Amino acid sequence: MDRQEYLNQISAVNRPAKKPKSGIFASKFFWAGVIGAAALVFILIIGAILGGGKTSDKEKLFALILHIDNTTEVIGEYQSNVKSSDLRSYSASLNGVLSNTSKDLTNYAAEKYNFKAKDVDKNIVEEETTSKDGLKSELFEAKINGVLDRIYAHKMAYEISLITTREAQLIRSAGNETLKQALTTSYNSLDNLYSKFNDFSETN
Repeated sequence: MDRQEYLNQISAVNRPAKKPKSGIFASKFFWAGVIGAAALVFILIIGAILGGGKTSDKEKLFALILHIDNTTEVIGEYQSNVKSSDLRSYSASLNGVLSNTSKDLTNYAAEKYNFKAKDVDKNIVEEETTSKDGLKSELFEAKINGVLDRIYAHKMAYEISLITTREAQLIRSAGNETLKQALTTSYNSLDNLYSKFNDFSETN
């Protein structure tokens, strides 16, 4: 054996052996789990995107009825505190339109879907209740700060815009002529009232 071969042999013997990887990150089961979890999350996200954004006409109608009823509740609570006689008159007209609309839509929903307020999806109820409570809170603050008329007019204009937007959506998708007529009648009446509230000024 020559000198070079002898040195190579010694080097091979003394060279530290590579330690095998250990721990959870080296486990093939760990990485399989990571990949599987990522795939599941991806599937859930895609499913939410494809299915979560769709709301049926039935759900839209139920939500609209609740929103209208909640708005009339707020009107009943604060209308008598409004100082302007003109604004009280507009409010009374709005209350009448919403009450009639609620009656027409509720009758249709009861016949078509066996509608009962207590059976409405809890998520819809929570959303509409939160909206109502927020409106009441803003009007209460306006009342104690002496600016109720101005805020009331602004908020009722906003509520009209919300309701008519929902009505327009249902008018476009509704296949039933009775429902479409009720929505159209309400939409036209509310559209006429919108400018009354939106243009209201305490200096008039």
